[in-house]
This record gives sequence, structure tokens and C-alpha cells, in this order.
Amino acid sequence: MPTVRVLILVALHYNWKIVQLDISNAFLHGPLSETVFMRQPSGFADQNHPHYVCRLKKAIYGLKQSPRQWYATLSQHLLKFGFKISAADPSLMVYHSGSVSLYILIYVDDILLTGNNQTTINELLLSLQKQFSMKNLGQLSQFLGIQVSTTQYGMHLSQTLYAKQILEKAGMTGSKPVATPSVYKPSAVTATEAEFENPQLYRQLAGSLQYLTLTRPDITFAVQQVCQYMHKPLISHFHNLKRLLRYIQGTLDQGLPLYKDELKLHSYTDSDWAGDSTDRKSVTGYCNFLGNSLISWQAKKQSTVARSSTEAEYRALATAASEIIWLRRLLADFRISSLEPTPVFCDNTSAIALANNPVFHARTKHIEVDCHFIRECIQSQQIIVHHISTKDQIAEIVIFTGFVFSVTATI
Repeated sequence: MPTVRVLILVALHYNWKIVQLDISNAFLHGPLSETVFMRQPSGFADQNHPHYVCRLKKAIYGLKQSPRQWYATLSQHLLKFGFKISAADPSLMVYHSGSVSLYILIYVDDILLTGNNQTTINELLLSLQKQFSMKNLGQLSQFLGIQVSTTQYGMHLSQTLYAKQILEKAGMTGSKPVATPSVYKPSAVTATEAEFENPQLYRQLAGSLQYLTLTRPDITFAVQQVCQYMHKPLISHFHNLKRLLRYIQGTLDQGLPLYKDELKLHSYTDSDWAGDSTDRKSVTGYCNFLGNSLISWQAKKQSTVARSSTEAEYRALATAASEIIWLRRLLADFRISSLEPTPVFCDNTSAIALANNPVFHARTKHIEVDCHFIRECIQSQQIIVHHISTKDQIAEIVIFTGFVFSVTATI
């Protein structure tokens, strides 16, 4: 999804139109390279050989190979037209010829197309229509279940309809809203607490909430907490999930704003040291912005216990650095390359000093070598780490849940 957000921001910046395309029966276009047999379809069986089976020449819906074969077929056609596959994201294909730039984003049979030359776009659309059964859905309005609306500042992404469906599935459409996604310090689980009687419902709701975070960074941490217990949810875990749903009930129209702004990448990283009372592992959080628009974020529990807040923050820096390097490669495909290091803002001075100083200290020498990846990024001038006050640390929105605020207003 970061690629979708970046594509929209690039189009906004240059005043390009974004066209949405849909391929009918997309999977049926892909030839099969494997040998696959199937029973004769009902009503189409050979009367002379009713017990024979059919060998498939083309992919059909239901085969695991079908998405791959469809992508191979479509990408081959685009490659002949002059496109190249992005090294950062295979779902993005780029076309550069002189001053002409076109970009296609492919998610199975849903396609976004934008660029700076309408004549070349029309030629591409004609080429696709000759090869495939394609619908031109016009200006981007809904993509992958996400509503896209034009605003005075740019565009707004939301999943209001999807959020309502989740509430209906949980039977909570009339629930009383709450101000925060979860309690700041949930009560400890007792050894005698009973398991939730419908774990399948818990998993379904938790999985649906994960998809909702595509436009709702404000629930990222709460969803991360809920998803930790999908294998064996207890009653208290379901109560926490219900509280999150009550928060969503009161914020149905909230979403992600994308601003028409300068395309400058910067990042915020943070960590809650030993925040989980059960295993004392910390949570890494980061928010990456392009201009004033949030394009990627994450809340993820660290794999090992950090012995200090410095170590926890340092690991968060390393994780964010990996995402930043990828984003820089992605932006280069959009011809937005920067010779300047990407600013990263951290509120822990010791972690910043550790990242900049290659000297090992007694309390930090046990940190794995892969965490020192951030030092290489600094030395190669791909990132530069700055200190920021905790009260101004935006990354806290994805590692804490005790705030009462609108993420759209904050960002």
C-alpha cells in the first residue's frame, strides 16, 4: 500500500489524472505452464467419454497458479509496450521515454494508471483493449475497498463502508463509542481466566481490523495487541477487541489525508521499552512521511527483550532505516531521487549517539550485527538522525493508545 499512496502523491504533485482500469475475467488470459487436469464441467461433459478429464490450457479461478500467470501475461504485454518492472515493487511498472513518464500499478485485475502524456496514455489504453477485455472506470474513486475522495488539500482515503461491515459482523453497530482504541494499561491476565468461546469470530474480526489499518494509523498499535492472541484468545482479549470496535464506531469517517505538497521524505521512530507486561518485549514504531502525507507506518513487537530504552530505540531506528532505504528506491522509480540523506527523528539521545558512534560499549555490544545496519546507512549518507522532543514525536501514535485526538488533525 505505500506504493499506492506514493503514486497518488506524485500524481497530485504534478496535477496528473489517475485512471482506474478493470480487466474482466483476468485469470482466464494466462496460459498454464504446468500440467493441470480437472473434471469435465457439468453440462459440458463429452457424452462418448463421460469419465474423461480435461487438461487445462489456460488458468482458471481457483488455481494457485492463476494470479502468477495473469501477472506474467499482463506484464509481458506492458514490457513490449516499453514499460519496465520496478525493482522496488513488482506491482509497479514504469515507462520513461524522453520527457514522457507513465506509471501502472497492478493489484491482480485492478489497475491504476497515471502519467504526464495523455497521447501515450490513450495509445496504451487502446493496446490493452485490443488484448484484454478491459473496463475504463474513469477517475480514481475506489480501489481495493478503499474510498478515495478529492478534497481542497488533495485526496482523502477512507474505509468507512468496510468498517461498518466489521461492526455488523461483530454485532456492534449500535455500540457506545469510546475516545481511545484501548486502555493505556490493560489489566493482567489471570491463570484461571476462561478462553473465549468463539475463537473463529475473534480471528475473523482481528484479520479484518488488520486491513482497516491501511487508512487508520491511529488503530495500528491496538490491532497489533489484539492480533497477538489469535491462536488462543481469552475473554479479556475479546473485551479489548470490543473496545477497539467501539472506538471505530465513533470514528467511522476518519481516514488518511494525502496532501498536494513537496515530495520530501522524512521519518519518525519510537519504541515503548518493555511495554508488554507478559514478556517485557518492546514495540517498534515508525511513521514515514512524503511531504506532510503519511505513506508508511508500523507497530511491531521486537523479537528479543531490550535491556535498556536505548537498545529498544536503537532497534526501532534500524527497522525504520530498512523501510526508508526501500522507499528511497521506490521514489527513484518515480524520478524523485535525492542526494541528501533522509531525516529521521528520534527522541532518545543515547540511541542517536550509538548510531553515529561506532565504538562498542559494555551495555550495547551484545546487540546483533544486523542492527548496525543503521550505521552503514548513516555513513553512506542515506539517512541522518536528528533529536526531537518526546512531545513532538509523531511515531507515538503507533506505539501508544492512550491519546484522545484525531490523527488526521495531528498529521
